[in-house]
Amino acid sequence: MFSKLVPVPSGSMVPDRDVNKTPILECINLGITFGGLKAVENFNLTIGRTEIAGLIGPNGAGKTTVFNLLTKVYQPTKGTILLDGKDTHGMNTAQVNRAGIARTFQNIRLFGDMTVLENVKVAFSKDIHYGLLDAIFRTPRFWKTEESLTEKAMDLLSIFHLEDKADWLASSLPYGQQRKLEIARALATNMKVLLLDEPAAGMNPTETAELLECINTIRDRFGIAILLIEHDMSLVMNVCQRIQVIDYGQTIAAGLPEEIAANPRVIAAYLGE
Repeated sequence: MFSKLVPVPSGSMVPDRDVNKTPILECINLGITFGGLKAVENFNLTIGRTEIAGLIGPNGAGKTTVFNLLTKVYQPTKGTILLDGKDTHGMNTAQVNRAGIARTFQNIRLFGDMTVLENVKVAFSKDIHYGLLDAIFRTPRFWKTEESLTEKAMDLLSIFHLEDKADWLASSLPYGQQRKLEIARALATNMKVLLLDEPAAGMNPTETAELLECINTIRDRFGIAILLIEHDMSLVMNVCQRIQVIDYGQTIAAGLPEEIAANPRVIAAYLGE
């Protein structure tokens, strides 16, 4: 069930349960130029602390570039990114991740020669409380920590019904399940904002329906915000509370799913008119 969206002082909208709370993510006049090309220009976005929002647009519109700006793969040419009210200026990718932004990628980036379980456990770096000597000599501290990490990882895998495949090599999973594993690994970073870049790509209709359920479960269970890029409009319209549309690096529309579906500029952008 969607929360009601209400306006906030920035002029944006957030779920009513996030009102009077600092937005978890804000982009203010964000932009980046490559040479003379303005890939993203005057991009503004506000996301509530427990909101599921969508970022859509035609191929090449600048969606993944926005994700790369948020995660500091690219440093913005101009503008400000606030994460939980704090300016991320000067942060690198690792620092932004530690501050609370996790992401998945269009192209799956798993450790194919590691097991499903190991792929998730490796993301729990913040929770490793033993040193090199503990690992070498297999001290009680090592075993206690490993047991705790295994339990946490299995819990995340269970969200995606992958717990029975914990010992499989990640590369042996079907494509759709590899996508789910990548999301499970992102959840292990203890994030505040989860960026999903085309999470349903390559999934069949059944897997996509399962993913929709998982996204809602993740938001409700972990109390986080989710921003997703997706070309599957059925998924976007059914899971997102609010949608922002960009074309040629600029926002052309923002609003409720039903408003976006009927927006002439959005229709024209997708049809190439």
